[in-house]
Amino acid sequence: MLAPVLTIARQTLREALRNRLLWLLLLAACGAIAASGLLHEVALTESRALQTALLAAVLRLAAVFLVATFVVTSMVREANDKGQELLLALPLPRAVWLLGKLAGFAALAALPAALFGLLALLLAPADQAALWGVSLLAELWIVAAFSVLCMLTLNQVLPALAAAFAFYLLARTTATLQLLAHGPGQHDGLLTRAVDALALLLPNLDAYARTDWLLYHGGTGTALAAIAVQSAIYLALLTAAALFDLYRKNF
Repeated sequence: MLAPVLTIARQTLREALRNRLLWLLLLAACGAIAASGLLHEVALTESRALQTALLAAVLRLAAVFLVATFVVTSMVREANDKGQELLLALPLPRAVWLLGKLAGFAALAALPAALFGLLALLLAPADQAALWGVSLLAELWIVAAFSVLCMLTLNQVLPALAAAFAFYLLARTTATLQLLAHGPGQHDGLLTRAVDALALLLPNLDAYARTDWLLYHGGTGTALAAIAVQSAIYLALLTAAALFDLYRKNF
């Protein structure tokens, strides 16, 4: 069953390259460099730190946006062209198709992670840039897997993209929301419990691709190990949920 998975993954990656995704990544990188360079020139103090923070944030958001958008639109295009139904009609388990798509999207996510990780070398030591790039890759894998689940469940571009971006925003800000909910003068009410439940359910993406690693060089192998464990858990859960949704559909 490995050969069909690899074939589907290879075709998915080829589709991304044919759609000029690499050029979009290069354009996003150039735009981020230009914006951070402008900020570096106009900032009165801490210009280097501001440039690094802006560049890291823009690169991370651009990678998430492009990967999520491509995953959703690619699956919509395949469904409209009846390619999905054709593949699922072959004498292969549906899990093979899904794992092939996930593997292809995982390989796709390696493109922005590698390109933007190389740009991070201009801002930080090699070990910190590598840690930032690898954690960005794990973050993109989670976003891609959730985007696949959204597309299988919602079957429409705008709702799927909205759900994917809302998931990313919540996962990025849940830790901050928890700090606010448990801050001085706050009571342990329904809102606090709801925020804690949300933090328990969502991945802590705030711990991924942290800008302070590039600024203050505080990234460690322990942080990377925690990211790896969390990513493995959430990727397994998202894959299981997508498989469940796929097998309950009638094509």
